[in-house]
Amino acid sequence: MSKSPNGAATPASIVDALKAVAGNPPKVRASFAKGWCVRGTYTPSDRAGEVTRSQSFTKPSRVLARFSVGGGNPAVADTNNLVLRGFSFKLGDDDHRSDILVESAPVHFARTLDQMQAFLEARIPGPDGKPDMAKVKAFSAANPETLNQASYVAARRLPGSFAGTTYWGVHAFPATNEQGERRFIKFKIVPTGGEITLSEDEARGKPADFLRADLGTRIAAGHVRFNVMALLDRPGDPVMDVTRRWPDEDSRDEVRLGTIVITGLEPDQACDSSIFNPANLADGIGYPPDEIFAARRAAYTISLAKRR
Repeated sequence: MSKSPNGAATPASIVDALKAVAGNPPKVRASFAKGWCVRGTYTPSDRAGEVTRSQSFTKPSRVLARFSVGGGNPAVADTNNLVLRGFSFKLGDDDHRSDILVESAPVHFARTLDQMQAFLEARIPGPDGKPDMAKVKAFSAANPETLNQASYVAARRLPGSFAGTTYWGVHAFPATNEQGERRFIKFKIVPTGGEITLSEDEARGKPADFLRADLGTRIAAGHVRFNVMALLDRPGDPVMDVTRRWPDEDSRDEVRLGTIVITGLEPDQACDSSIFNPANLADGIGYPPDEIFAARRAAYTISLAKRR
């Protein structure tokens, strides 16, 4: 593992651990390895400027995006109800670009980089191809907050379509509006057609790669549309801890920044030749203050280098 001299986790060691958990498949992303590239458009609402002056969100633009299935295994089955769904998208023009990365759970599985490293190392498969479950249970008992994400996923039915999944940003972003006022927001990407889920029986009847065909069908019908929402902070919200939700997060004040419409599939190379870099944020959206976000900014670049 690529650790610093004092033994602390680094972005490079996190990438190594993510790859090791997945069995070190070559030339793929360390996380959300399975996915499909798409294109679309973004249209801002007339309220976007109340939240942010970022031209990524206040001006219409083209969208390059990628839907994905969680984990580092590109052969993971779409019917696996333990892994997340991901949605990454680029908004704005070359001078005002923002890359936003969201997933189908509102929290991350670790609060600090060292905790994330330990979480992953406990799950690296042994010689039999399976993790040591005693080690996993011991870690979870000592770090109960690392179960928050898995508990959220386990309590919900399997997503039946990328187009019918709600995606969350786990980080609190400082946003500055057109009046110069600053507050924290969280991103929530909501399908305009509502949630699409599968029962266990329905999931058993689906092929392992059903999401790609479903996506193509729904794009052709014009049914892949999302509202880009900003959840507004309140005093005392835990902006530094990505394993915790804000209180009453499902019912708090939110503003629709705009709408994304996915209009077509793109060749994978359009998304795979670079990265959706969380460090790309146009003026008006700042870097979240938590430790995990700071590491992600470096880790995505490291992961790109490893798969080339």
